[in-house]
Amino acid sequence: MNTFRFSLTAIASALLITACSQPASENSATTAEAASQAASVSLVADAEQRLDIYQPVDLTADLSHLSADQQKMIGLLIDASKIMDELFWSQAYPGDKQELLAAIDDPKVKKFVEINYGPWDRLNSNKPFLTGVDAKPAGANFYPADMSKEEFEAANFEGKIDLYTLVRRNQDGELYSIPYNVAYTEQLQAAASLLREAATLAKSEAFANYLNLRADAFESNSYQASDFAWMDMTDNQIDIVMGPIETYEDQLYGYRAGFESYVLIKDMDWSQRLEKYAEYLPSLQRGLPVEDAYKAEMPGSGAQLNAYDVVYYAGHSNAGSKTIAINLPNDEQVQLEKGTRRLQLKNAMRAKFDEILVPIADVLIVPEQRQHITFDAFFANTMFHEVAHGLGIKNTIDGTSTVRQALKEHASALEEGKADILGLYMVTQLLEQGVISEGQLEDYYTTFLAGIFRSVRFGASSAHGKANMIRFNYFADAGAFTRNEKGQYAVDMDAMRSAMNSLSEKILTLQGDGDYAGVGQLFDQMGNVSAQLQADLDRLSAASIPVDITFNQGKATLGL
Repeated sequence: MNTFRFSLTAIASALLITACSQPASENSATTAEAASQAASVSLVADAEQRLDIYQPVDLTADLSHLSADQQKMIGLLIDASKIMDELFWSQAYPGDKQELLAAIDDPKVKKFVEINYGPWDRLNSNKPFLTGVDAKPAGANFYPADMSKEEFEAANFEGKIDLYTLVRRNQDGELYSIPYNVAYTEQLQAAASLLREAATLAKSEAFANYLNLRADAFESNSYQASDFAWMDMTDNQIDIVMGPIETYEDQLYGYRAGFESYVLIKDMDWSQRLEKYAEYLPSLQRGLPVEDAYKAEMPGSGAQLNAYDVVYYAGHSNAGSKTIAINLPNDEQVQLEKGTRRLQLKNAMRAKFDEILVPIADVLIVPEQRQHITFDAFFANTMFHEVAHGLGIKNTIDGTSTVRQALKEHASALEEGKADILGLYMVTQLLEQGVISEGQLEDYYTTFLAGIFRSVRFGASSAHGKANMIRFNYFADAGAFTRNEKGQYAVDMDAMRSAMNSLSEKILTLQGDGDYAGVGQLFDQMGNVSAQLQADLDRLSAASIPVDITFNQGKATLGL
């Protein structure tokens, strides 16, 4: 067993108490408190076997076509990304990162803590993997650790559900909010300075404008103007996704956005190949298998489909499972006026296909269907998952709120489920219309099934993992696949198509109705892993198939 120099239980307790009372981001236990609780801490039972679930991959890309200024710009953007990484640590872990890491001698354990941004296993339902560590607060470090839902919902204060605020207590114990630009002033000003310096090196005027507006957003806490500017860029070879963006880390309500960053190199050739699909989005929206009221909103016509090589991940995007495609911005108004940009992270996607999906298929898919596991199908299923985020409905049909606000902590997982199933629906439609010419429908359905096994291993703490549990159980009940005596699965094409349509309708209706109770019931009934499925997933672990990838990344890896 691995041992550590002091008690993380005592530290965690002190950290959580401090998090309730301090006004901003200075939520850490004192060194004296930590030292006074000296004891040994070890990995929990069976945790050691989890230390190797991530396959290391060098995150590289061809930069030879970029100018010296552009390569220097990438270095500056990586430096800004490291600030996003530190900010996400402070949001995810209510303590002192350096004290935690300094307490660990075993490099494998330290690496696992770094991958998970704390002592909780993100791909194992956020269970603690160190003894003496309490359960992770559902609200991470966005809220006081002792705050109940009842207290929050009864309170009335400015910024209560704002994306870009922390919730803390004042000296009287009352809840109040602190804007990110106040809580993290020093860090965000440093990041803004780096973006402005990078803007002076940009070949694209539109990208320079975006970098300056994003820098302004870090200091003003207002991000919409920069989101609009991001959607207006088309000629930039370098791109970033940087700032407080996704709300997955807030599993209490899904209200607060976590900091993250991607530094991206656009693949111009691949992006040109994808352009043709954007023109079909309005007709695909109109054809969704649901009543008209649930598809009445028409996304902006400026939707963009592009392919990238990602050269740096930071913060939320680097925590646990790694994203391989993005659909942004999340701002509902920007989506309705401008559409969204769908970014396919080609090099990361290829790594997951080669290292994980193909080995999974070799174990769990019947031999006669393994030929249908193809990278083209994996790429398309992933891409149209992101396209599908822009379809459906963003506001409840009664007009009282956004879907995100109505469904609270269930919103993210249901949205991921919608994107998966509507992505497959769209592939089906476009393939039969002859718009997609690569492969046959069985390729996409079989690869989709293998993809469920890949994503369900992310666990219930992941919105993607929970969405896949629901879909697997729904498909199982509908007979969309069969399982033979060897534990190998085969797609039933007709039954899968029928299940795809009915699940699409169900999810779109739940979203449009803002049916919080109905979504909770769906998760309770189907958001679980059966004993048989768990046994099959255990076979993947026994075969040493990684659950996900982790990156060797940075300037040195890129040769900068």
